[in-house]
Amino acid sequence: MGMFIGRNRKARVTYGFDEIALVPGSLTINPNEVDITFSLPQKTGEPLRLAIPILASAMDGVVDVPFAIEMGKLGGIGVLNLEGVQTRYKNPEEVLLKVLEAEKEQVTALLQKIYQEPVQEDLIAARIKEIKDAGVLAGVSSIPQKAERYGRIAQLAGADVFVVQSTVSTVRHVSTEYKSLNLKQFCERMSCPVIVGNTVGYGVTLEIMKCGVAGVLVGVGPGAACTSRGVLGLGVPQVTATADCAAARDHFYKTSRKYIPIITDGGMSKGGDVCKAFACGADAVMIGSAFAKAEEALGKGYHWGMATPHANLPRGTRIHVGTTGPLKQILFGPAEVDDGSQNLVGAITTCMGNVGAANLREFQETEIIIAPSIRTEGKLFQQVQMVGMGSRNS
Repeated sequence: MGMFIGRNRKARVTYGFDEIALVPGSLTINPNEVDITFSLPQKTGEPLRLAIPILASAMDGVVDVPFAIEMGKLGGIGVLNLEGVQTRYKNPEEVLLKVLEAEKEQVTALLQKIYQEPVQEDLIAARIKEIKDAGVLAGVSSIPQKAERYGRIAQLAGADVFVVQSTVSTVRHVSTEYKSLNLKQFCERMSCPVIVGNTVGYGVTLEIMKCGVAGVLVGVGPGAACTSRGVLGLGVPQVTATADCAAARDHFYKTSRKYIPIITDGGMSKGGDVCKAFACGADAVMIGSAFAKAEEALGKGYHWGMATPHANLPRGTRIHVGTTGPLKQILFGPAEVDDGSQNLVGAITTCMGNVGAANLREFQETEIIIAPSIRTEGKLFQQVQMVGMGSRNS
């Protein structure tokens, strides 16, 4: 498998969203009659059910308490970063205003300074309680090194989902400087579902699933504000990464009878990307930059990666995505822009109808073709006029 890139060295050919297309089916279904609900397994036996298979990424420019509440009311779940400004500052709006007004040459240094402020653990419980008091699911995240400490606090506060997230996640981690997280023990101790990421490989996905996780995040470096691929050279395009991890999920299910969903995280700026992620095997998607355009997003049209404030090696940047409308419009329309960045749910259901998929499991069986010309064929006028599929955002 693969091709030679030099003497005695082979490399696999991999694919991203712009290099494939989905083939219409021989059966079509009314988009209003397809099932897009997403289930996350729980220890109690009864899964957590979401009306839409979409999570809002734990980005400080996107998810705060009001955003998480609105996302929950619309059927999804917003994940709050427990190591972000929401837990470091009682009044994060004042701090974020400085980020939004900073010159681009100075913003990374400013973010590094802002995130040096210690996390106030009482704010972790307070933020979760605010979300829960609104009657919606509360999802939160932390890095592995803080997971045990913050996991206990979050669990006592009533968190419904806990995400352990890092640039690259593995079960086996070697360090002499700090204690590594025992993922299996952590999942056993947590009463709420634990989602772990990020990964892109078949083997490591299997190892993570064997630890008792409720879901696996897929994607290294595809986010709009992430610079890991440039800084570290790491990453696998999301089509191949999703397909590989989906294969691991299916193998794990055959051998254990436990279905652990995979969640494609990053690299999806429009409805077509989201649809392709599901067709490649995703059970749900996690989205950041598309939601940064929402009126409710705290970044007011700005978005930055989770690793941008890293004290030693920043792997993200601040980007301007603009504000296009309320979160409800981005999720459900009606779309008022022509680039596919609004009415994401409508794109999913319409695509499912056109390929003849009644539910997400059937959507995962969609025929896929390699089609590098899919974005450019017949689109000359759009490209020249920079509209639709020829716009900078496409």
